[in-house]
Amino acid sequence: MFDQPSAISFQLPPWVNEFAATYRQTTDAQQQMAFVLAAAQRNIEKETGGPFAAAIFAADNGELVALGVNLVTTQGLSALHAEVVAISLAQRKFDTYDLSEAPRRLRLVSSTEPCAMCLGAIPWSGVGELITGAREEDARAIGFDEGAKPENWSATLDERGIQVTTDILRRDAKKVLQHYLETSGTVYNASKD
Repeated sequence: MFDQPSAISFQLPPWVNEFAATYRQTTDAQQQMAFVLAAAQRNIEKETGGPFAAAIFAADNGELVALGVNLVTTQGLSALHAEVVAISLAQRKFDTYDLSEAPRRLRLVSSTEPCAMCLGAIPWSGVGELITGAREEDARAIGFDEGAKPENWSATLDERGIQVTTDILRRDAKKVLQHYLETSGTVYNASKD
């Protein structure tokens, strides 16, 4: 007899909302990235997932809309990358799959450039901006499989009207990834190469 779950859900670690309350509203991309990197670091320290975090902010005034962290290993779902978690939370918050319908233009700030899956999710989400810290090669350097992406992936988003800014606090973002490796964090990689 065929049997499968009738619902899928995920739970944020208890510390996430408490941590989100520490955010000081700003439109400064470096300060927003520092907040996101601190969340990624906390995710490592609390052993609640991988070394990645992402947040969605209102582009005009810096209001924090959603904070997501990587939950792949702790929730057992490969789709729970930080960007997907943050996008999903914002979509539930605004009750729409299309965040371009939100009251303000939204900015996604991610601790690392998007993998192939997240690159696909970003244009469908309706966010208007993407800001990243570490590069794809920084994640690959510690063993993560980022999937196949177009060489000039940022241009594909730009063509869709999504403004992309990379390398914001890249050195600090790389340190978070390295710290994860040094603390024996699980580097999940289904292709095992």
